Amino acid sequence: MARPREFDIDEALEGAMNLFWTKGYEGASLQDLLEAMDIARGSLYKAFQDKRSIYLAALDRYDQTEIQQTVDGLRDRAAGDGATRIRLFLEDARAAVVRRHDRRGCFLCNAAVDQAPTDPEVQAKVQAMIKRMERAVVVALHECAQARQWATKRQAGTALTLTNAYLGLRVLARSGAPAKDLAAVIHTTLQNSGLTANDGELPR
Repeated sequence: MARPREFDIDEALEGAMNLFWTKGYEGASLQDLLEAMDIARGSLYKAFQDKRSIYLAALDRYDQTEIQQTVDGLRDRAAGDGATRIRLFLEDARAAVVRRHDRRGCFLCNAAVDQAPTDPEVQAKVQAMIKRMERAVVVALHECAQARQWATKRQAGTALTLTNAYLGLRVLARSGAPAKDLAAVIHTTLQNSGLTANDGELPR
């Protein structure tokens, strides 16, 4: 009979994800991981091969939690019309700073510049997450009064632009950009994309 796990895998991966999110791959030592995951060295090696395998699992955890929440928000009709949902999607980067006092940026963005250029498996995971967000933006555009009649090519191009704007906003937030600059980027991005929200100005 197999022995039960000595720790909760989801809780351990949550700790690893937050550590890599904050310190990056190289900045996270094995001791840091043991403390963040709240497990013993022996338990770690029973569940994971090495530091890289933990990093890959942490990226999957980010996809299943943070990215899924973002995708759900873009698809949630209860949150408003398509333009409103897209605005909220972009606004989340500013809300992280203003409301949650979180300057970590985005683990996806961090991985894109940290490990994706040299690790094909990380690169594939990063690209898959970006594409998931793009597809969710397209869904919102289909339900947006300004964009529902656009050609498929224009919707796809706009979704790519909006997704890249979101990623850029998260990088700006991590770099220390003030909230007013993030708000300006959001306003200009929506304006240039031909979108307007139905629920007024961005909150200050």
